[in-house]
Amino acid sequence: MRVVIAGGHGQIALLLEQLLAARGDAATALVRNPDHFADVQEAGAVPVLCDLESSDLDSVAAYMKGADAAVFAAGAGAGSGAARKDTVDFRAAALFASAAVEAGVRRFVQVSTVGIEAADSPSVDPEFAVYLKAKRLAEEDLKSRDLDWTILRPGPLVNDAPTGLVTMGAPQLPRASVTRADVAAVLAELLNAPNTIGKTIELVNGETPVAEAVRSF
Repeated sequence: MRVVIAGGHGQIALLLEQLLAARGDAATALVRNPDHFADVQEAGAVPVLCDLESSDLDSVAAYMKGADAAVFAAGAGAGSGAARKDTVDFRAAALFASAAVEAGVRRFVQVSTVGIEAADSPSVDPEFAVYLKAKRLAEEDLKSRDLDWTILRPGPLVNDAPTGLVTMGAPQLPRASVTRADVAAVLAELLNAPNTIGKTIELVNGETPVAEAVRSF
């Protein structure tokens, strides 16, 4: 399988690239900073220079030609302003999905977040609400497209060692954290899980082995 990953230098993406390389799959990582190429190559992926905030549809689609799947794992990140949450968390996701359609890449997995239902709540921090709204728009955009999509909503992310044990469910799971390594492991499994197509899945650490949790969802 050849997989194209947006946000290819992100923490989850790098972990996913290692998993894909270990099982013999090929990953192409879209990276906006050439200084990050070495990290991507060390993870076992092929980096290409592509900034989704400034690229056009045809150039992104060109990188995706011939791929079997696409994973959107980009994010503006903590400390970014409202403008970048719009251009990365929403608009870059929409561009990447459009490029998948144009390139004929049907399998599409998008990393979102829990808590989207609270985006309009006055009790939510205004800056965080902007992030939630951008993620909500990205989900709505993806659901409107003719793709074999799966939306993964991880709980709060932590950098602990992988547990290999998760709980997956339809919104809304009880709030709990999940390691980035376990998110990457779930993403790797989702790529070959047609039972999850058209599903929005929340994810936290739990008691079920990753492969079993994905297979039985």
